[in-house]
Amino acid sequence: MMHFYSHGKFLLTSEYLVLKGALALALPLKFGQSLDCEHLETNENQLSWDAFNPDGHWFSAVFDKKDFSIKHTDDEAKAKKLAEILKAIKSLNHNAFEGNDLHFVTKLDFNPQWGLGSSSTLVANLAQWAKVNPYELLKLTFGGSGYDIACASAQQPILYQIVGEKPMNQPVEFNPPFADKLYFVYQGQKQSSTNEVGKFQNRVVQIDMQDEIDAVSEISRSLVTCPDFDAFCSFLQIHEDVVASCIGREPLKTKFTDFQGTIKSLGAWGGDFFLAATAWPKEQVKAYFAEKGLDVVFSYDELVL
Repeated sequence: MMHFYSHGKFLLTSEYLVLKGALALALPLKFGQSLDCEHLETNENQLSWDAFNPDGHWFSAVFDKKDFSIKHTDDEAKAKKLAEILKAIKSLNHNAFEGNDLHFVTKLDFNPQWGLGSSSTLVANLAQWAKVNPYELLKLTFGGSGYDIACASAQQPILYQIVGEKPMNQPVEFNPPFADKLYFVYQGQKQSSTNEVGKFQNRVVQIDMQDEIDAVSEISRSLVTCPDFDAFCSFLQIHEDVVASCIGREPLKTKFTDFQGTIKSLGAWGGDFFLAATAWPKEQVKAYFAEKGLDVVFSYDELVL
């Protein structure tokens, strides 16, 4: 039995603009996904798959190991996407699936709707198993900047940047002394990173965004060592305004005008989690967002590795 594990992720800064070379601050999470692979004694040219999340079994499929055609499954859409990933692996390592039948088991630590990296952790785990470049596998399957792949194996926060099409990341000591004032709130609607990336690329294809890239890159550097909560919040607000202008959307705080603190989107805007920074006690934070219908709220230390 071969075992692999990858961490989930949050993109704290440079969402969207990281695709254009901006420096981003990214956070690996305590939640992630495991993958186990067993070589069976049978040789029927089959690959079977079982996936579990915290609620139990959520997907299964059996593929022909030669061409990854679907023999049977309980979720056709998921099986088709998985077949695409398996084909991409074979294109990168032709010998990856040689030998007897294979059985894969994946286990998510979190609700797959939360957008914490169910796809990126899968890609990272499979890349380890197949001994292929995870960034190349991501490019062939889901696309994106690759920061989530960097977070998958990181043991602490990182600064991430695409330099000349090459992903670069550097571990940093990001331990805000006001972590007890930072919360992650789920908006209740999972966003498709692939779709959001496509929309952004189409919007800015002919636009020079160097000033915005420089601005958020400087904020990424500043946040790492920022010791003051008020200054930290000011950086977040400036960042939110810059990205809002780039993508043509209203900052998220406009939906929570009576919230006493700063709210910043994370990753693809409009869904998944956002960061809420406030001096309110935890009970008040949870009560406030519960009134808005948002019941999934984590403190910083509950999630960040």
